Amino acid sequence: MVSIRELSNMQDRWALITGATGSIGRVISETLAELGANLVLVDKPGSDFETLVSKIQNTHEIKISTHICDLENQDSRTQLIHSVNNSPNSLDVLINNAAFAGTADLEGWNSIFEEQSVATWRRAMEVNLTAVFDLCQGLLPKLKLSDSPSIVNIASIYGIQGPDWRIYEDQNMANPAAYSVSKGGLIQLTRWLATTIAPEIRVNAIAPGGIKRNQPEEFIKRYSAKTPLGRMGTEDDLKGAVAYLSSDLSKYVTGQVLSVDGGWGVW
Repeated sequence: MVSIRELSNMQDRWALITGATGSIGRVISETLAELGANLVLVDKPGSDFETLVSKIQNTHEIKISTHICDLENQDSRTQLIHSVNNSPNSLDVLINNAAFAGTADLEGWNSIFEEQSVATWRRAMEVNLTAVFDLCQGLLPKLKLSDSPSIVNIASIYGIQGPDWRIYEDQNMANPAAYSVSKGGLIQLTRWLATTIAPEIRVNAIAPGGIKRNQPEEFIKRYSAKTPLGRMGTEDDLKGAVAYLSSDLSKYVTGQVLSVDGGWGVW
C-alpha cells in the first residue's frame, strides 16, 4: 500500500506557477517547494523574483528558474511557451494563478455596471481566461511527457456565486462583471479540459473565498458574518488544496472545483 508521504512527494518534478510573486503565488510556490518540486516562476515585468527565490532556496534544496511574461500579451506568452517547451527539464504541474484584478483607479473597473468599460473587460478576459487557454494548449505536449501531469487553475468563489452587494455598501471596493465572468469561464474551461485531455492529464480548480488583506473593518465584519467559519481566509488556507491537487494525493481526481471559502458557498 502506498503511503501518504509517497503520494505527496514531488521530488524531481517541475511545477510552473504564473503570478508567482503575488501573495497567493508565493504561498503556492513555497508549498510545492516544501513537497520537493522544482519551480518555474512566472510573473509580469517588474516583479520581485529575487526575494521569493532567496526565501525558498534558504529553506529547500530545489531548482528554480524565473521567467518574465506579460500574460496580457500574446507574443510574450508565445515566448514563454517556446522557452518551457525547449527546456531540458520536465513539466509536471501547471498552476494558472495569475489574475487581472484591477485597481480602484483603473477607469471602467471599480465602477457601477453602467460605467464598466469594454476595454477593462477585454484586459481581464485576456489574462484570466485567454492566457490560461493559451498556456494549457501550448504546454500540452510537454505535460504529456510527464508520468503524473496536473493542471490547477486558481478560480474564485465569484466564478460560482454572484456577489452579495450588501457587504459592499459604502465601501470603495470593486467586484466588476469581468472578474466574475472570467473566473466562471475558467471553471468551465477546467471541466472541459478535464474531459478533453484525459486520461493523460488531470485538470482541477481551486476557488478561494475572500482573502483578508487590509480591507475596511466594516467589510471584513460583514464578510465574516456570511461565512460559517466566521472569518475571511488567508493565503495559508490554500496550502492544503494546492498540495492535494498538484501531487499524487489526488491522482484519481479530475474536473473538480475545490472551494476554499470557509463555507461561504454552503448558505
